[in-house]
Amino acid sequence: MTSGPAAEAAGHRQHAEPTEPQLAAAADTFAMLASPARLHLVQLMSSGHLDVGTLAARVGLSLPTTSQHLSKLRLAGIVSARREGRHSYYTVDDPHVLSLVEQIFEHIAPDGTLAPDPPPKDSPA
Repeated sequence: MTSGPAAEAAGHRQHAEPTEPQLAAAADTFAMLASPARLHLVQLMSSGHLDVGTLAARVGLSLPTTSQHLSKLRLAGIVSARREGRHSYYTVDDPHVLSLVEQIFEHIAPDGTLAPDPPPKDSPA
């Protein structure tokens, strides 16, 4: 781990080393989000509660395939669902997951290339 003035100058915060359980849980979360379809579903649900039909149509998948992805995301604790009558509405409640997904799409330009870093906060824009 980098420490000292160089790390501070680069804007790095010092953290305790992650534990084995933290590393395993983080890797599992990234594995869930490594599927383009699941990442798209999470991104869509970040703006609110959506039903499986709406999610399937927006992502371009069949209802059964969308349901399978949602089941995996629910089991992983990334999304939650609530029933209203015959419909289930899905959402992402975890602010950390929401931040992670928001940050990756800020980092990647629409054409798939890496977006340029914003200018440092202390330099004139």
